[in-house]
Amino acid sequence: MKYISVKEFAEKYGISERTARNYCATNKIEGAFLMGKTWNIPEDAALPSRKSSVKKMMPLLAILREQQQMKLKGGIYHRTQIDLTYNSNHIEGSRLTHEQTRYIFETNTIGVTDESINVDDIIETTNHFRCIDLIIERAEEKLSETFIKELHRILKSGTSDSRKDWFAVGEYKRLPNEVGGRETCLPEDVSKEMKTLLKEYKAKKQKSFDDILDLHHRFECIHPFQDGNGRVGRLIMFKECLANGHVPFIITDDLKMFYYRGLQQWPGIKGYLRDTCLTAQDRYKVLLEYYRVESK
Repeated sequence: MKYISVKEFAEKYGISERTARNYCATNKIEGAFLMGKTWNIPEDAALPSRKSSVKKMMPLLAILREQQQMKLKGGIYHRTQIDLTYNSNHIEGSRLTHEQTRYIFETNTIGVTDESINVDDIIETTNHFRCIDLIIERAEEKLSETFIKELHRILKSGTSDSRKDWFAVGEYKRLPNEVGGRETCLPEDVSKEMKTLLKEYKAKKQKSFDDILDLHHRFECIHPFQDGNGRVGRLIMFKECLANGHVPFIITDDLKMFYYRGLQQWPGIKGYLRDTCLTAQDRYKVLLEYYRVESK
């Protein structure tokens, strides 16, 4: 079988090379495969049909996927990986600095340091980078228990927790836990509650920004895993924003206490969490403007 390049495929069907690469990256061109950094497309491959019922991919998602494939440094993908990983881990107690997080992402080393560094902080940082890649690659996939468990498995693999018999990596918790002094769902009820949550969420044809925040609040109340719930929950929010045409956001350290208050008050006063997340969204929009990425 003969193969053609992305450029040749794009010229053949009158589309942009970026669109052609995205079709390859999302498995929409049968038989296309990546060799090194080059996509090879069967010469007789057809142009994927565009069904009216299929949502148009966010420009941001398309660019994140393209830069991810290119392993491009200095772009929005690179910045998102570092900022989202640093802030989400820092909220949960990681002592790595933003600069150390950036260094790990760029060099896969921690660099020279005089201070002691928790090995788990390093492992969870590299694992979080992989989680972000997963939500970019599978952003449009319907949210499922299997996908959520996969995020947790990746995040906690290789950590000291993963060596504990009672800690279930990639599986729901076995022991009761709490968050912020509040009781959470008991282990024996987690599976049922998660199924109910996802069923009700999927039933919403158009997921609004508030729907995604409500999903996050209910997920954190269930607290399905022994540890890592906050990070998995924020990854899910980022994914669902990308999937449903909403600009995603990153909760930074200065917004942490407002974020916690918003989660606690969500059932009664939705404005606290909504305003905090909209503030974070506005900051991400500034990044998009700098990198000249359309927000819609």
